[in-house]
Order: sequence, then structure tokens, then C-alpha cells
Amino acid sequence: MRSESRGMIRWTAVLTAAVVALPLTFASAANAEQMDTTRLVSVGGDVTEIIFALGEQDRLIARDTTSMYPEAALKLPDVGYMRALSPEGILAMNPTAIIAVEGSGPPEALTVLKSASVPFETVPNAYTRDGILAKIDKVGSLLGREEKAKALEAKVSADLDAVIADAEKRPEGERKRVLFILSMQGGKIMASGTGTAADGIIKLSGLVNAVGNFPGYKPLTDEAIVEAKPDVILMMNRGDGASTKNDDLLKQPALALTPAVQNKAIIRMDGLHLLGFGPRTASAVRELNAAIYGS
Repeated sequence: MRSESRGMIRWTAVLTAAVVALPLTFASAANAEQMDTTRLVSVGGDVTEIIFALGEQDRLIARDTTSMYPEAALKLPDVGYMRALSPEGILAMNPTAIIAVEGSGPPEALTVLKSASVPFETVPNAYTRDGILAKIDKVGSLLGREEKAKALEAKVSADLDAVIADAEKRPEGERKRVLFILSMQGGKIMASGTGTAADGIIKLSGLVNAVGNFPGYKPLTDEAIVEAKPDVILMMNRGDGASTKNDDLLKQPALALTPAVQNKAIIRMDGLHLLGFGPRTASAVRELNAAIYGS
């Protein structure tokens, strides 16, 4: 009996601890669901676009430098480039919450922001159709607008499925090889391999990444450029005056030997539209394919 009594006491203690912990658990979950987003800072052009697309832009008090669409976003205070954030600048805005796309930084800035009393939420970022829908779902959930998010997801997924289906109709032998150039410094071409936004948009568009045999971005040797045999060179439009000019591309010895330069097939697109992987990505796919193949 004494052994059974001791066992009962232990179980009673365990159950009591569990019951005492329940209100804390439920309170924590409730707090997560009721995150105050009345004064919101968004980091990432795609996150900001989604907030506007959901019709929840009145919550925004500031945005990062990459958040350039829609035009109304430009009226918001700019807290800096998403990969070079200043915690002091963001917290000085007195936000009730911060929503940042995955990949924002630097890490030490995120550590400071996450340790502050302001809720900090990260939105996953994958350069795929499903990745776009997951972003919309996450932002909608954080804002407590799940129904709006579902409606936007349905619209965006239908649009994406249509352009993907159109791209897949093109025979593989007719698909153009695309070289995405991030920059050119000292005559060296910095190009996109796999796992990047550029690689993702090339694949969604039914095109071929001409240098899809390495991850990330890296400078190419002249030999690699010639071997890549790109049919098209793709670049971002930049508004800072630092864009590589077409004449510079034409003069690069290795590029001059490629079909892309010989045919002057050089395409430039708005960076956020092309690589944002937000609600307008289907539009970017259409624009890119129209520029390559004609309307």
C-alpha cells in the first residue's frame, strides 16, 4: 500500500504540473494568433506586394528598399535594404510587428530584432509555384486574413498554372538557353546557377538555364561562357545607374562568341517583377516568354 501511495502521489504531482502548464500553453498560442499587426514593418518586396494584394496595406508603417511595388508602397518610410537591415532604424518606427522574408539579414541584425519585445515573423521563400502560394498563406495567417489569402492563392495558382502549361507545350528542342547575368565587373561575368530566383523564373518559363551546373551565383570563366552557348542574356533593370550596358556585353570577348550576343538577344526586366516570386510572377513569365519568342 505504501508503494501504491507513493505512486499515486507522483502521478498527482505530474498531473497537477500539466494542468498548471495548460493555461500558459493556451495563452501562448492565443498570443501568436492575436499578434498585433496594426503598425507593421514589412521586409521583402514580395511580402509587401502580398500585403497590398490582400488589401491590408493600411497596417504598414514602413517597408524595406526592395519593396517598390505597388507605387503606393514608395510613400512609406524606407528602413533599408533587406540584407543590410539596421535594427535601430526599424525599432525607431515603433512597430507592433515585423514580417520579413526568409533571407533577410544580416544575422546579427535579426538576432537583435528577434530579441526585442516586438514580434518578428519570417516568411519562407522558395522559388517555385508552391513557394509563392506558401508565402501568401503565411502572410494571410499572420494578418488574420486567412479567407482573403485563400482567395488570392486561388487566383494566383490559376494564373501560374496557365502560364506553366503554355510553357510546357513548347518542344524541348525549341527551348532557349538563358544566361542570367547579375553583374559584370572587371570583365568578369557573375551568373546564376541553380537554387536562385533567376534559376526559378527560368524554369517556370520553360526555358533552360545555360549554366545550371553549379549552385548560387559565381563568376564565369571565358571557357564556361563559350561552352554555355546561351541563346538569350537576361538581366535586371537597375535604377541606380550601375547597370552593365549592352555595349559592354557586346565587347566582352567570350560573350561575343555566343549566339545571344551575335543576335543581340539581350533582355532586361524589372528586378522585383522578374525575381520577386510574388502575386505577379505569372505576369513576369508571360513578359519573359513574349520577349524571347514573340507575342
